[in-house]
Order: sequence, then structure tokens, then C-alpha cells
Amino acid sequence: MNKKQIIGVVIFVVLIGFIVGVKYLTDNSGDNPLGLTTIYVATGGGKEDFLADPQVNKILKRKYKLNVVFDNWSNGKTVTQPLIREYVGLGDQTIANKMASGDTSISIHSSGVSTYDALFTSDQRFYDYYKLWPNKEAGEADRYNVLGGSLTLNTPIVIYSWGSVVDALTNEGIVTNVDGVYYISDMNKLMSYILEGKKWNDIGVNVYGKINIASTDPVTSSPGATYYGLLLSVLSEGLVTDQNINDNLPKLKQFYIQSGYMNNTPADLFERYLKTGVGGQPMIVDYEKSIIDFANSNKEGFDKVKNDIRILYPSPTIWNSHCFAYFTEKGKKLYKAFDDKEIQQIAWEKYGFRTGITGGSYDVSSIGIGVPQTISSTVSSLKMDTYNSLIEYLKNGE
Repeated sequence: MNKKQIIGVVIFVVLIGFIVGVKYLTDNSGDNPLGLTTIYVATGGGKEDFLADPQVNKILKRKYKLNVVFDNWSNGKTVTQPLIREYVGLGDQTIANKMASGDTSISIHSSGVSTYDALFTSDQRFYDYYKLWPNKEAGEADRYNVLGGSLTLNTPIVIYSWGSVVDALTNEGIVTNVDGVYYISDMNKLMSYILEGKKWNDIGVNVYGKINIASTDPVTSSPGATYYGLLLSVLSEGLVTDQNINDNLPKLKQFYIQSGYMNNTPADLFERYLKTGVGGQPMIVDYEKSIIDFANSNKEGFDKVKNDIRILYPSPTIWNSHCFAYFTEKGKKLYKAFDDKEIQQIAWEKYGFRTGITGGSYDVSSIGIGVPQTISSTVSSLKMDTYNSLIEYLKNGE
């Protein structure tokens, strides 16, 4: 091998090494990849698969040089406990052990604690509430100063049912089909049927038992609470006041009692709906995203049921909004990154999250069942104190 050939080989090897090095720096998915900014986010549930998606994280690393660590938090704990990694057993283990042993003196201001750059709640009421001063008399913890943020991932409350049930409800004037999308156009009438104890066979559905809509428990489950917030808004004609909440809470209590057994997680309820069919679960409350997630994760199973499933959109409905609040400039970088068109497309196509207020520019026809392009008829999320009054009355009210 002559001198020129040797030089050529050396240059080739150097180039290969350079390419491999660049790929490592941009695609490596370790805990603290070289050249990336690590961001810590306290995160409410319901979006774990999306946040862990390899393609999403690759985009965050490649385009924005961000390595993001999402720690799981209960929404309620974000306002009652110090929002530091040690509370969930991470960060400084000496401090974490003290907190686990009951040391209540540690706060976000304590020396050595591992702080967060952002909070990503799974319920707008907790996002709104976190921005307020902590209620020390109620034992709430010190909070970070919220620099900014907003609603980031959205999915509306829907009701899943079956063809025979929806046909009967359409004949009753409760459901309306508009361009292949089913809307509950008379929610008050449907609620009255439930409160009156009407049976399915009273409206021509060959299903045993009383008309009911299964939901998760509003006392213990955020999706259930959101649904009951919608019912309260419907009963209050869109505006909840001190007067009409007192008038309507007894009706919701009766509705709650007649609902019987409730699952604690929407995933369990949705699985029961799919497995037991119209005879087991004629109607359930869940999020729109559930069917899109299911269609992507279990195509064979979806193909078996898609012709029988019906999605009913309450008119109005209510958003379940996953809201992002950032505390640092690093957190702001991640907040901006969620505007990325590629990330937004993944959020919708794989996980069913809408990223615009009315739905974004998605091809909803690709799903194969009735999903509207936009969600235009909604009620506002209720404030924390209204939800607290609602939940307390369901637990203890007469």
C-alpha cells in the first residue's frame, strides 16, 4: 500500500469516526447525554407512553438538544407536598430518606434538594391552582414561581357505546348524527332517563338492567371528576353559581348512587367495555384519545370491533387538558419544543392528543370511525373549589 492509499484510508477512518460521534451526540438516549441540556419535569398521569415515545425523545434531542426526565406525580400531591425529586424517592438519597421517615421541614428552598424545571399536570384545575399562593392553613407546600405555560395536550370527554344502543337513543331524540359523527344533543333528557330509573328495554335495547353510563369514580379519579364537572355544568346550563350548585348537587348525588360499582382507572373501564361488549357495558365515559391509542397499539383487536363501536360526543363536552407550567428558562425551552409539528403529529396519530384548542390540522378520517375534525361545543373547566365542593358532597352529602 503506497503513501497516498494509506492517507486515504486514514481519512476514511477519521470520517467514519466523526459520523459515529455525531450520531452518538444527537441520538444517544442515556440519562445525561453529552451536549444535551437535562430538564426535570414533575408529571401527572395519562400521557406516560407519549412522553416515553422514542421518536418524540429523539426529536427533543436532535432538534432541541434536550434530555428530558419525566418523574411521575399525583396531581393532588403537587400542591400538598414539596415539589422536589426527593419526595418521589429520587435525587439526594439522604434527603429522600429523611422525607420518607416523616421529616416535614424540607421544602423546595432547602439546601441540597433536587428541584424541577416544570410541572406537567393532567388536569387544568391543578395547573390553575398551582399558580396561586399556597394555602398554609390547609397544609399546602411552598411553590415555585410559574414563569409561563398553558394547555398543551387536550382530549375531550366522550361516551363510548354500541350500534344498537345509539340507534335507540337516536330514536328517542337524545343522539343526533351529523356528517357521520354522533352527538348527544339532549344530555338533560339522557340524565332524566337515568334518574327516573328507565330500563334499556324501555327504549328497545335488548340489554338487561337500567339505563346507565359507567364512569370512573369521581371521588378518587380525575377523569371521573371531570365527567361529573361536565354534568354539573349541563345541569347549571353552562354557568355554575353558588345558588344552582346547591340545587344540583343532590341530583348528582342520586346519579352517583345509581351508577353503582365504579372503576378507579379509565384504562380498566375501557378494557371492560371492549371485552364485555354491549351486554356488559352499554355506555361508558372515557377520553377520545383512548380509542386512537387502542387502534394504534392493537390493530387486530380494533379491526374486530370498529364497526360496532360508536363514539358519542356530549354537546357540550369538556376538555381534559394536560397543562405545562415552567419555572426556569430550561423548562421554557421544553414548553416551546412541544409546538414542534412532528411532535404534535405523533401526539395525535399515535396517542390521540389534540394539541390545538379546537383540534389541530389532523386527518381524522384515517381512524375509520366517527371523529369530528374540531371540537367546538365545550364548557369551561371548573375551578378547584367547585370540584372540591362537588367531590365532598358525593362523599358525604345527604
